[in-house]
Formats: sequence, structure tokens, C-alpha cells
Amino acid sequence: MSKRTLHAFLAAGAAALTVLVAVAPASSAATDSAQAHRPKCWATHYGPMPVGSTTANGDVFDNSKNTAATSLTRRHQLPFGTRVRVTNVANGKSLVVRINDRGTFRHTKQEPKCLDLTDGAFGRLGGSLDPDAGHIVVRQKVLR
Repeated sequence: MSKRTLHAFLAAGAAALTVLVAVAPASSAATDSAQAHRPKCWATHYGPMPVGSTTANGDVFDNSKNTAATSLTRRHQLPFGTRVRVTNVANGKSLVVRINDRGTFRHTKQEPKCLDLTDGAFGRLGGSLDPDAGHIVVRQKVLR
């Protein structure tokens, strides 16, 4: 194959790629990109805790506050004090929690477990405490 033929093939390929990028729907690319940065995960809740319990950062545990534990299997760990917007995928309810604890829960194949919310935060997001549904599927956005 001559250099001239090779250059013609390369030019035709570049032109075809340019056309494909130009006609691709912009909204689906933006949506896919946003979803890639905010994967779904399971949020659980603490349940009953002994009075006077402390969290990993030393706070006195309050099951009514908007706080959460982050999974020990999460890479990278969220530092204490990090604020995270948590949105329930099923109903769209959203709230901001502050990370003040570490959990011992693991990822599952179905959905990774990412947060252990206080009962108050879990309920405000629409999670059922009685009977215990176990988890809700959420999306998270780190606010810092």
C-alpha cells in the first residue's frame, strides 16, 4: 500500500469519526457521564444503639441526627466531617449527612453497601424501620 493510499484511508477514517461525534446525542453523553460519577449503592441503618455510645471520631452517637458511617471497604475512605448528599433512588428524597463513623459492612455483588445512616436519616429518606426493610438504594454526591 502506498503512502498516498494510507493517507487517504486515514483521512477518511478521521472524517467518519468526526461525523459520528457530531451526530451523537449530547444529552445521553452528559447523563452517562453524570451517572458514572454517582453509582448506586445500598444504605443501611444503625438500629438500636446503647445510650452513651460514641462514633469512631469520638462524637456521642445520636440516632436522630443526619450522620452516617462510611464502609471500611470503600476506596478511598471519606474523611470524618465530609458532607454527602444522599438521594433515595426509589422516591427522589434527598438529604445531606456528615460522616462521623466507620462501618464494618462489605460490598455485595448486587449493590455495594456504602453508608450506614442513623435511623432518623434513614427514615427521612423513606427507609422503613418497622418492619426493617434492611436497606435502600441511594446515590451519593460528596460535597466536602
